[in-house]
Order: sequence, then structure tokens, then C-alpha cells
Amino acid sequence: MSKNKSSSPFVCSTNPDFKPDDGASESVTLTPAEQRLRLQLETKQRGGKTATVILGFIGIDKDLEDLSKKLKSFCGTGGSAKDGEIIIQGDHRDKLLQWFLKNGYKNVKKVAVKK
Repeated sequence: MSKNKSSSPFVCSTNPDFKPDDGASESVTLTPAEQRLRLQLETKQRGGKTATVILGFIGIDKDLEDLSKKLKSFCGTGGSAKDGEIIIQGDHRDKLLQWFLKNGYKNVKKVAVKK
């Protein structure tokens, strides 16, 4: 007999109004002052090219994409946003740090280089 590997503890319900909670509750984007962001320079798995990675963004994907577009436009370079992190091509940590502080992000720090 195999065990049920479902993440939900419920097997079934006889309640017609029952709606299972899949754990993905409505996510809200924290205000800029509440965000705790880290700027990190990476070269690993990028063909030797440097990229600035912004870690720690808490919010919905649409807001992550919007912030990513603003940052890419500000730096004049390409990049991407996925899994709660923003990747900007090149070393723009100092420039981005000033942008974040100017736009109300109080808790932003540069962290050690990850190679």
C-alpha cells in the first residue's frame, strides 16, 4: 500500500461549498520601505560575464516585472526577472544602490561577490 504523497491533508469532503486551500494565498507586495533587498554580483554560470542580482523581493510577479523594467531602463542594459530575483547585465551595484535609496527603499545592501 503506497502513501498519499499529496501536500494536502484532506482526501475528500462531503461539503458542497468546500474549496481546498492550495497554500497559495493572495500575495501582497511589500512597500519599498519594508523591502529587504540585497545587491550581489555574480559571474557563475554566465559564461564569464558579470551580472548584478537583486535578491529578496517580496511581492507579486507583476510588481517584480515592473521593478525589473524600471531598473533595466535606468541602467540602459538588459536583464530578467524570475523566482523573486532580478538579474541586470553588468556590474551596476553602486548605481542601483543609489536608485533604490532615492526611491524609498531603505533596507538595501551590497553583499559579497559570488563567483
